Amino acid sequence: MKTILSYILTPVYMLIFGLLLLVFHPIQMVTRWIWGYPVRKKAVDILNFGLLYSLWILGTRITYKGLEKIPRNRPLIIVANHQSTLDIPAVIIGFRKNHPKFISKIELGKGIPSISYNLRYGGSVLIDRKNKSQSVKDILMLGKHIEKNNYSACIFPEGTRTKTGLVGSFQPAGIASLIRTSPSAIIIPFAIDGHFQLSQNKKFPMTFGSHLKYTVLDPIEPKGMDSAELAQMIEDGIRKELGQEKVDNLS
Repeated sequence: MKTILSYILTPVYMLIFGLLLLVFHPIQMVTRWIWGYPVRKKAVDILNFGLLYSLWILGTRITYKGLEKIPRNRPLIIVANHQSTLDIPAVIIGFRKNHPKFISKIELGKGIPSISYNLRYGGSVLIDRKNKSQSVKDILMLGKHIEKNNYSACIFPEGTRTKTGLVGSFQPAGIASLIRTSPSAIIIPFAIDGHFQLSQNKKFPMTFGSHLKYTVLDPIEPKGMDSAELAQMIEDGIRKELGQEKVDNLS
């Protein structure tokens, strides 16, 4: 029965997903031109709420835990595992009061309605992985931006989405760069669970009745910590939350 529902309801969800992107693209443009960042951000929050919670169509349950642990009035460096493109709406909704910005690959900066526009004009950075020196400069600029405004930066230190659901090795370079230019930031490990199962059929059909779990782990004060040890600590914490603490790191 679940398989039948998956085939019937996936096109409905995809239609709504696409319509949301198309409708909110001009809304973002107009709000940015007339009212600027604050109003455009509200539009982006509504868009991402729709992108995430329209999964209810597929019988998806969505659970956030630990949101009360998120500090206020200081910069945050959100460090999360990476399972799918839906990770982005999950972060935006969970941390909306902290104005999350993202480190994304440059290819996403064009061609995707609403999403590309938000990445270009919402304070995130688009990095070219082939140009490491410029990528570092861009990440350092993002650190300065969140430091100045008490915003948050989200980084997926695995570097790419998992194809198996298992957490890959966390690379410390990006985290270290953000800490360097945002010395008052606190680290927020964020465990994402369920996205892999949702799209285990390679996007069609999507899985009916999945349970998506988003967990804010205990914040970490990074001052005085070695960046490699810090990255490993965050990775271990997320692995433990996902029940993968006994799984070897991916190469």
